[in-house]
Amino acid sequence: MDIIKHNVAMSGATGFVGSHLGNAFRKMKWQVVPLGRKDFESGLLAEKMTGADIIVNLAGAPIIKRWSAEYKKTLYESRINITKNLVSACSQMDPKPKLLISTSAIGYYASGGPHTENNHVKADNFLGHLALDWEKEALRAKDFGIRTVIFRFGVILGKDGGALKEMLAPFKLGMGGTIGDGSQPFSWIHIKDLVHAFQTAVNDESYQDIYNLTSPHPTTNKGLTKALGKALEKPTFMKIPKFAIRLQLGEGAQILTEGQTVIPEKLMKSGFSFTFNDIEDAIKDCVT
Repeated sequence: MDIIKHNVAMSGATGFVGSHLGNAFRKMKWQVVPLGRKDFESGLLAEKMTGADIIVNLAGAPIIKRWSAEYKKTLYESRINITKNLVSACSQMDPKPKLLISTSAIGYYASGGPHTENNHVKADNFLGHLALDWEKEALRAKDFGIRTVIFRFGVILGKDGGALKEMLAPFKLGMGGTIGDGSQPFSWIHIKDLVHAFQTAVNDESYQDIYNLTSPHPTTNKGLTKALGKALEKPTFMKIPKFAIRLQLGEGAQILTEGQTVIPEKLMKSGFSFTFNDIEDAIKDCVT
């Protein structure tokens, strides 16, 4: 069987997810063209993407920060405006890309759950509206005959970055613990399963529209805390009051103090195989 080689143009290529995806694609002998800020400002984005048959859109400013009015604008523009420019550039290309894989987040959903792609409650807050507008811009690519896949990311777990990088220090010192009572849902995905999902979406043309990219077995903040303590062989008796997180992050604290139970129903029905289903296995792989 012939090995199909792809040319991939990627925004957000230098970030945690982009680095993992880029390395995986290059191992498959695919060409990866990073798209930086200057490419979006130059007016020559379509020219930079010439020859790309796959577009991967990962751009977006970090979400776990204090959300001032100015930073909310940054969060919005770094997602919606870049996606809008990317789709517009795709429309100018000849030939056009065969596939756009864009990003969203489970912040689309209201707190609680469980939520699936087809049975859910949308969040009526900043994150919910941000995700909705982000997805709308990406789905415009379908108007130009481009197969479009959107992955709603859960919290991404990996060895060398992402959420765990920020969390590990206090846990290694034996000062880790739950946020509040730890009952808030925690829907997650291991970076290896994330990479596998992107590869599958490229190779399987039945993949279209929106998919939850989370483990089939979400946990809680308490479940995550216990898994970290077990893997690191450290106590986890501390409790971080929610008000302390709110003092530090303001409205942005909801990322840590609330949560959604999200089920990847469409991936499961497609037959997608997860390597990491259990939070303890995932954490052990990330910290050992």
